[in-house]
Amino acid sequence: MEFIFETLYDTKGLSVMAKALRKTTRKKKSRRSHILGILVIICAILLSLPGKNEEFVLTINFVVTWAVIIIMVLALIFEDKLNGSIAKKRMLPGTEKSVTTFKEDVYISETNAGKTEFYYSNIDEIAETDEYFVFVFNKNHAQLYDKNGMTYGTNEGFRKFITEKTGKKIQTI
Repeated sequence: MEFIFETLYDTKGLSVMAKALRKTTRKKKSRRSHILGILVIICAILLSLPGKNEEFVLTINFVVTWAVIIIMVLALIFEDKLNGSIAKKRMLPGTEKSVTTFKEDVYISETNAGKTEFYYSNIDEIAETDEYFVFVFNKNHAQLYDKNGMTYGTNEGFRKFITEKTGKKIQTI
């Protein structure tokens, strides 16, 4: 059985890949970071408010504190999009589009930068969203496959195939 995907590594796709990493191999670290971020935000809010008998005075410290609070809230809300944008800027030229062919023993990814052969045994986790399959290799590396870019095969057939080849359960994100 053979499957072929054409995938564009744009900011949207890279954001999905960042989310998959955050929800799989980075799950514990991400949870701790979110808790710490929320605690820092709460402390900053409480410390910036005037006391019971104090009058509110607008100072530079108040403005800076609230600017940092807003930045932290936005960073927590848009974490995956931010990571996707950073990843897009760090991509090597010629790797924006990938055509990947899944064969029995290996899968081959071709970009304008070159051709690479991968083994199913290197995949640590598999995630799936409405639009993508994501292969996670470690805390910093993953690959993305666009379901709408599948030119040969079916999504259901691919799910069964990749589960058999890797022995991994697909996590829905």
